[in-house]
Amino acid sequence: MPEALIVFASLTGNTEQMADIVAEALESHGINVEVYDCMQADAQDFLDYDICIVGSYTYGVDGVLPDEMIDFHEELGELDLTDKVFGVFGSGDDFYEVFCAAVDFFEQQFLKTGATLGGPSVKVNLDAEEEDIVRLEALADSIAAHFNL
Repeated sequence: MPEALIVFASLTGNTEQMADIVAEALESHGINVEVYDCMQADAQDFLDYDICIVGSYTYGVDGVLPDEMIDFHEELGELDLTDKVFGVFGSGDDFYEVFCAAVDFFEQQFLKTGATLGGPSVKVNLDAEEEDIVRLEALADSIAAHFNL
């Protein structure tokens, strides 16, 4: 049975809520899921899992990574995650010109590791509404499909 690790950064609780939605959807496919706040995890933890997922909010007007995710992001790029499946989701505020850039940064970093994109990354404006929940669950479903689940 595949095992998944979801690592998230959440300032307001929105991204943590999304992590829980993705975890529940993966578990419905029989996948064992661990969910860690980024302050409790290292990028190397992904080496012990089949499925690697990051959820991060985007900070500020310039659309930068949150401070607590900078080292994690750098370390991620140094890993070899060939044969792993990954997914990315995050929250942002579409009031700002740069929307959910952290999602793009992490997707690009995962691609450098050799991991396989499990499904379309999910960008959410502020907190997850019904249509966002559907997209988060679809990400989990797409990831599960890589394991014929």
